Order: sequence, then structure tokens, then C-alpha cells
Amino acid sequence: MTLTIWVDDWQMQCCGERFTPGDVVSWKLLETDPEDYADVVGSKRAAEIDFHEEHHGQEEEHAPTWLKVLTITEVHCRYEAPPGSTGNVHHPVPGTTVLVPVREADGWAEARPDVRFAGYLVTAQRATDVPEGMATQGQ
Repeated sequence: MTLTIWVDDWQMQCCGERFTPGDVVSWKLLETDPEDYADVVGSKRAAEIDFHEEHHGQEEEHAPTWLKVLTITEVHCRYEAPPGSTGNVHHPVPGTTVLVPVREADGWAEARPDVRFAGYLVTAQRATDVPEGMATQGQ
């Protein structure tokens, strides 16, 4: 069974480890609400997200899951203050998503016109062959 996992740009930049398709990774996965990602990736694509990877917060309650990475897609979108807002908080603008398939994730992405890097959509499957010596480790 293939899973789709959201990986935030800032999580990778802070303490994530580079990965590529074919790598076996150990991630703490939390269930996600599709509404949390609808403005960033669109409602249809958000409904496909099964989990998000988490390094900070409630992940201590969850055991690491070993996964084999299949594909990696950068997600970029435009951010701006909502119309009528008097604050300076920018939010994703629905319908501005740019998806870029990549061969490596390291938390950084090439700048693209009019959009900002937001994170990765990763497809993976549960790993059946955990690398030797890593069965008790978690990233």
C-alpha cells in the first residue's frame, strides 16, 4: 500500500535528513486533516495526504515508521495577506500551487517566480527490509 506524506519545508530545514527515492527512512507520522493542506495543494490533492511527518511536538507518543521513499514532489505556492486583512500574516493562495517532481529532498528548493517553497509530498510504502542495525533507531 502506498502512502502520501506531507513534509514541511521548515521541518526539513531545522532537523530533517536528506532523502532520495529508494531510501529507507524512519519517520514519526501523524494523521492529518486534509483541510490543513487544501489551500497549499488544492482540495483534491490534500484529500490524498495520509500523514504528515513530525519532528516537534506530539510525535513522542508515536513510534517511528520505517518507509521506503518512492517519489518526492516539491510543493510551491503563492502567499499573501488575505483581502481586507490589516495584519501582516500571509496565507497560501488557493489555486497557485506548483508541483515539481525532484530526485532529492534536503529542505531547500530552487526559487520559482511568484511562489514560495512550502514542503514536499512524498509517496512511500512501509519498509519490509529495515537496514541492518537500524531496527531500534529512529530519526
